[in-house]
Amino acid sequence: MSIPFDRRDQFDKIQQGLLPGEQILAVYDAIGVGTGFLGLTDRRVIVQDNSFVGKKIAITSIPYARISSVSILTNKSFAGQWFSSGHIAISTGHHTYEVEFRGDEKTRHVHDVILHYIAR
Repeated sequence: MSIPFDRRDQFDKIQQGLLPGEQILAVYDAIGVGTGFLGLTDRRVIVQDNSFVGKKIAITSIPYARISSVSILTNKSFAGQWFSSGHIAISTGHHTYEVEFRGDEKTRHVHDVILHYIAR
């Protein structure tokens, strides 16, 4: 089975940080200020944030059990069709992570995977 990803270097970063037995589900490049990419595994969401002062980068792991909600943010939809880019908002109750992707398919895939794991 092929794992969807946008950039090999981002995929490799996620792969290097896996826990024993953890599987990558997807790694998508993000657009907009701050965020580098978002990775999905069978245990957690991994967000790289480039917005820290001094060119520091944070890689944040969010276990599915800590996610209280996931939302698709869009300016508008027409008969359920999403447009060329979309935002995901992942809330942990204390913090909300927003990530923007190129392509509605990626936005929908990230949303659906997270929802699958938090709705168990």
